[in-house]
Amino acid sequence: MKFLHISDLHLGKRVYEFSMAEDQEYILSQIVSIAEKEQADAVIIAGDIYDKPVPSVEAVQIFDRFLTALAERKIEVFLISGNHDCAQRIAFGAQLMSGRGVYVSPVYDGTIAPISLRDEYGELSVYLLPFIRPAVVRRVWEKEGQAHLPESYQEALALVISRMEIDREKRNILAAHQFVTGAGRCESEEIVVGGLDQVDAQLFDAFDYVALGHIHSPQCIGRETVRYCGTPLKYSFSEAEQEKSVTVVECREKGQTYVCTVPLHPLHDMRVIRGTYLELTARSFYQDMDTKDYIKAVLTDEEDIPDGIRKLRILYPNLLQLSYDNSRTRQEQLIEAAEEVEHKSELELFEEFYERQNNQPMSTKQRTYLIHLLEEIRRGAHETD
Repeated sequence: MKFLHISDLHLGKRVYEFSMAEDQEYILSQIVSIAEKEQADAVIIAGDIYDKPVPSVEAVQIFDRFLTALAERKIEVFLISGNHDCAQRIAFGAQLMSGRGVYVSPVYDGTIAPISLRDEYGELSVYLLPFIRPAVVRRVWEKEGQAHLPESYQEALALVISRMEIDREKRNILAAHQFVTGAGRCESEEIVVGGLDQVDAQLFDAFDYVALGHIHSPQCIGRETVRYCGTPLKYSFSEAEQEKSVTVVECREKGQTYVCTVPLHPLHDMRVIRGTYLELTARSFYQDMDTKDYIKAVLTDEEDIPDGIRKLRILYPNLLQLSYDNSRTRQEQLIEAAEEVEHKSELELFEEFYERQNNQPMSTKQRTYLIHLLEEIRRGAHETD
């Protein structure tokens, strides 16, 4: 049985206020073509279908056309909600859609029933696990009289998986949307306080393949069959050098799972260009370039170019960002440090402050206490919302 693994579509997303709708529809059409060419039996979408809990009409229409195109080709779909999605909205119509081979994760209620498939190698079970927060698991199991209620993401996910009653003699696939320890992040992802959302890859040992979403860079964690496929499009300039792809997973007999990738080719690439204003506007510089790509321009002129972004957009209409790298900007260390702080978690900032004040790092006990304290603060804020 062959699956295509994709995730983090973020339909409706805007990058630097530029709508990505046309690019998203283009890449989804390409994914349909790849699924057809690969003769995939199903497509797994591992969360973050939309960029917002209440998606725009345009985003919903794009996704509707994508699902319809797959259903028309008799390609089944397994999809889960991510942290950007509203689980209730994603789950709407799930029973109706299953009749067309579109299987949707329900809102977590304490049970995750497998979807059973069969091929020449026997039975294969697919588990759909929506994005799990400890507070959601606590609410469910508090009603069931669970003695120990989970405090962390690790404990919550461990409890959820322990109740799945997985038959390890069969082939088992899990679609999940969590941050697994060791995964590398990029700028377009949502950062959680102190990395408190991290879970250990060993939780997934019972599964032959784990189709992960949430992290935007394609990568494996621990073993080849625990994998983030990454976003189908680049959503930040930190991803400019990445090659986006879909992951193809072929499950043969038990223990024989094969993974490969098929590259995706966007309507507009995302790139960083660098040089003086005169260099970037010289025909020799851009004549072999697709000037309609999404561009970040780094000017090395010592003096700012008046109205530079408007002037450059004459040549590069999709210029998203303009910055300078010169002797003045390189000396502005305080400003750069402030920008770095924005990308650091509260835990990292506390650790740096503690080490500077005490000339030694936090102990394991102190760090554990701080993690729990930050989680309590975050949980209280979340429940207040």
